[in-house]
Amino acid sequence: MTVRYRIGADENGLGPRLGPMLVTAVLAEVDEKGHKTVEKKARGSMKARIGDSKDLMKHGDIALGEAWSRVLCERDGHDASSPDALVRAISFDTADALTARCPEHVQHQCWGHTTEPFVAEAALLRDVRKDLAKLDASGVRLIAAKSAIVCTKHLNTEIDRGKSRFHVDLHQMERLIMGFRERAGGDVLAVCGKVGGLMKYEPAFGPLSGRLVSILAEKREKSAYFFPGVGELRFVMDADAHDRLVSIASLVGKYLRELLMARIVHHYRQADETLPDASGYHDPVTTTFVDRTALIRKKRKVPADCFERRSLG
Repeated sequence: MTVRYRIGADENGLGPRLGPMLVTAVLAEVDEKGHKTVEKKARGSMKARIGDSKDLMKHGDIALGEAWSRVLCERDGHDASSPDALVRAISFDTADALTARCPEHVQHQCWGHTTEPFVAEAALLRDVRKDLAKLDASGVRLIAAKSAIVCTKHLNTEIDRGKSRFHVDLHQMERLIMGFRERAGGDVLAVCGKVGGLMKYEPAFGPLSGRLVSILAEKREKSAYFFPGVGELRFVMDADAHDRLVSIASLVGKYLRELLMARIVHHYRQADETLPDASGYHDPVTTTFVDRTALIRKKRKVPADCFERRSLG
């Protein structure tokens, strides 16, 4: 019997110095033909809009991810009138939950700039809507996208508990899958990007730990598990290049990651407009941004754990 619901999940921002990590999942209703469609690389003009997010989007070039985010919000019946509305609609957690770890005087660093403009042109939005219609016709009806936004403070708190960013990535994937499983009302097939090159996931599970599980595969290229009452979870190497739902999830996550990192840059540029446009990754521009904001952060009493990630050990 073909599973009726399929999920594609991936992370964005696993390794940067600054900004949040995003774990994003897309839920779709699929038929037998649809499963085959999802597992084929996009062809023709669609391959310019569905594929490896690292190839299709670069720092500062977020229009494609925005377009997919807006179209999927529309499909799910949510407000897509502004970038901030997209963040709130796609976030798996409420706004209160997202700011719960923030000292009150630091909240503006990550959540204060909510007047960003849209950048995707009307033609791109039309093309993405056409892609959505083609997927519908191919037996793949996308339903929703949700993203777990994991801030720097959250990551550092988990480090103190002995949990690496790989654990956090995996546990957020589990949360998203369980949330979509509840929404679907039936078992799902969830295809996820590999987490940190792991092969044996069972000892590392969080929300799914303690459940009955069958190991289907544990190889470098793919690890797979079946949970009764949940469905099958596959962790696949380079999944965003080979699974269309994982690709779309990665595009949405990359857009949100870029948007939220830009808010941090904007926050500090209000004090020094000459600060560079930092990506948050380990690069010379980000190093310059960290160094040149040190005095601002000291004066504003910004805790180090709310600004820069630490490493386990």
